[in-house]
Amino acid sequence: MFRRTFWFTAGAAAGVWATTKVNRKIRQLTPESLAAQAADKAIDAGHRLKDFALDVREGMVRREAELGGALGLDASVDPELPVIRHTAVEAPGPDRATVHRTLPYNSNNRNEDH
Repeated sequence: MFRRTFWFTAGAAAGVWATTKVNRKIRQLTPESLAAQAADKAIDAGHRLKDFALDVREGMVRREAELGGALGLDASVDPELPVIRHTAVEAPGPDRATVHRTLPYNSNNRNEDH
């Protein structure tokens, strides 16, 4: 008699456990639940992307300060202010200007990109 009671109780407990698991999984797979899960994951991905962008920006500011110090361009770098870029291109010297002016002009060339 004790064996039958034990197995009956074990079977009933397994049935209740399985039913609870199945019902919980069915609730997770409803369209509303899936939409909520997708929204949560999208928000989480957005936060991680924002953190990555802030880390990259911090690294850029730090590296610009290092390069500015190495090149002798020591200026205070405030991350809130726009960065003033210094151009490394020099104005054309007299030899370049004269070479450009002395090139032959072709009136048939309509391409202005040259």
